[in-house]
Amino acid sequence: MPADQQKPKPSTAVSQAGSVRRRIARCLDGRVEHDEDWVASELPVALSYNGQAHVVMLATPNDLEDFALGFSLSEAIIATPQELALIEIRERLEGIVIDMHIPQPRAEAIAARQRNLSGRSSCGLCGTQQLEDVMRHPAAVAAGIRTSGEVLHRALRSLEAAQPLNQRTGATHAAAWVDGRGDLLRVREDVGRHNALDKLIGVMAREALDVREGFLILTSRASYEMVQKAASVGIGLIVAISAPTALAIHLAESSGVTLIGFARSNSHVIYTHPQRIVG
Repeated sequence: MPADQQKPKPSTAVSQAGSVRRRIARCLDGRVEHDEDWVASELPVALSYNGQAHVVMLATPNDLEDFALGFSLSEAIIATPQELALIEIRERLEGIVIDMHIPQPRAEAIAARQRNLSGRSSCGLCGTQQLEDVMRHPAAVAAGIRTSGEVLHRALRSLEAAQPLNQRTGATHAAAWVDGRGDLLRVREDVGRHNALDKLIGVMAREALDVREGFLILTSRASYEMVQKAASVGIGLIVAISAPTALAIHLAESSGVTLIGFARSNSHVIYTHPQRIVG
């Protein structure tokens, strides 16, 4: 039977670590081939503190404990990992609910900020009610690691192989933590770049990785919020594969963060605090 007359195969409904199989029609040069392909999972994930709903994010439903902890730290909901108790992760028809408990003064601070976000995978600020919430300015980071362009490029060359979800689907971002030799220590993936960074921050906090002894790679642009999240937990060197925004550069400059954009396997552009890059 010609390829363009093949009947669709029944879906096997297989899932694997943040992705699922879906039926597709592959079209090439006028021919149609019915097949199945991996696509990234994306579900509403609701975060609740002390019984009060706080935010709903569209996220890839893996590494959710890392996501909950990283979001709580990078959004300054808590100051230390010890302040967060993960009560339960519940699957519901509409998505996933993560119930957490934090000290009561922290919960009262959330209420005072009057934030009830409706998150998007492409925008982490949607639903913010006050300008002060958007322009939260983290403290200046410590001096931290110094490294070389050669080390940056080495890490970038190894990053693609460390993204199994993106290799299957082509639809996810990654955030990676790299040591001074250019070795990838931890990588987290998600359909949302903010979520990938929160997941990375979460696993780093849970495993007590020293933010002064490595640097961050982002497979996305370096927006203001990405710099804000990283700086809020003390990360002093950010390497982004795409461009930074003007506001991100301003925040990086004022927070003591070295910000690098357009990073490739053999080139990069330094926008702020070049003293951390030697050679």
